[in-house]
Amino acid sequence: MDDQTRLEIEAAAFRRLRTHLMEDRRDVQNIDMMNLTGFCRNCLSRWYQEAANERGIEMDKDAGREAFYGMPMSEWKAKYQTDASDAKQAAFEVAFKENVTDKS
Repeated sequence: MDDQTRLEIEAAAFRRLRTHLMEDRRDVQNIDMMNLTGFCRNCLSRWYQEAANERGIEMDKDAGREAFYGMPMSEWKAKYQTDASDAKQAAFEVAFKENVTDKS
């Protein structure tokens, strides 16, 4: 497989993942994703923003999140986010520290 084809397939897979999380599985909470996988929609939107910035495209956190969520995050939270239990919040603290916080 040539590099351009690989790049196009990877981009298509990413777009499908984004659609799956934005449209098909809005019920899946970010905290559950983070606790199980070590990443969530916010991580994906941050990676999107960082990739844009690395290519000289100015994008802040809110713009990155809107590009990934398809709407402002405040709107997403109001429509789809549910309260997390104390146990989920405690697990999130561990997952966030292990996967997001700078380890240096």
